[in-house]
Amino acid sequence: MFKSLDNKLKKSLMALGLGAAIAASGLANAGQFNIGTTATPEEIAGWDIDIRPDGMGLPEGQGTVEAGEEQYEALCATCHGLFGEGEGRWPVLAGGQDTLTEERPTKTVGSYWPYASTLYDYIRRAMPFTAPRSLSDQQVYDITAYVLYLNEIVDEDFVLTKDNLATIEMPNQDNFFVDPRPDVKNTRCMKNCADPKKLQIAGTLRGITPVGHFVEGADAPAASHDAQMEQEHNKEKVRKASLKGEEVTSSNGGGASALSESATAGQSTYDGACKVCHGSGLTGSPKIGDIDAWAGRIKQGMPVLVEHAIKGFTGDTGVMPPKGGRVDLSDKQVEDAVAYMVESSR
Repeated sequence: MFKSLDNKLKKSLMALGLGAAIAASGLANAGQFNIGTTATPEEIAGWDIDIRPDGMGLPEGQGTVEAGEEQYEALCATCHGLFGEGEGRWPVLAGGQDTLTEERPTKTVGSYWPYASTLYDYIRRAMPFTAPRSLSDQQVYDITAYVLYLNEIVDEDFVLTKDNLATIEMPNQDNFFVDPRPDVKNTRCMKNCADPKKLQIAGTLRGITPVGHFVEGADAPAASHDAQMEQEHNKEKVRKASLKGEEVTSSNGGGASALSESATAGQSTYDGACKVCHGSGLTGSPKIGDIDAWAGRIKQGMPVLVEHAIKGFTGDTGVMPPKGGRVDLSDKQVEDAVAYMVESSR
């Protein structure tokens, strides 16, 4: 099926005169992403991570509420609040019971989600926001247990395990049902399936989740491009200035004209690990290129900024987790990324 759709898409694009571009793009990416090689068992296993409501797919391990509290505060509270109340416009995780019949219900883990397995699955594959798939199975068990505790679904001494996760009854479980409409039921044919040994999968392009809808005052449902993000921030800047009777001045100068060797080396780390927050100003992060936001920080000196970036720091406007949640980065990579942001924001 996918091969057929792929061929149809290519034919349509060829008709639009985009064939050469497709071919050039394919050649350019083939070497970089190993396109055209057979997927290894390890690569296939990397995709096979879904957790079923009956617990199938869960890894070995266990977690406690006590350990989960520490992990949650270090990795999750910046966005979701210390008690799951949500910071800014980030999702609320706890509360919301008895609101589903209201005009604007609060859908949380406790008020809406039908299965505890979904919580483990989502945290494992998508969190933390700045570094998905970076958590160990142990950390996921701990954080899952703590979020369940925040919703008063388990007690503070509860130990979450592979065996008991599927036995947890979520408050809203009985309000989900199988859609009875005949046109939504699809039967698996299980015929002429692709041979896994011939699958040509080697990697994916790691993108960044659109974040425009988290910008205060944004009128777009989601902004997926830097230009849209910049537009939303500028509109908010104008709005705040007008309330104070101030004249709006541009502080985003577009970065330094020449970068040091360290800053140049740090650009790739910034793009892959830091841009999601520092490119948009999420969770109080100083946005790269915002001279006003960086001025006071730069006065502290590079040693202080690097130490905060590596070890983590709690400021007046937000929290910087150690290495931005990317504990896989070396200290040198973080130092270079800080140099890139500083030199691009003078």
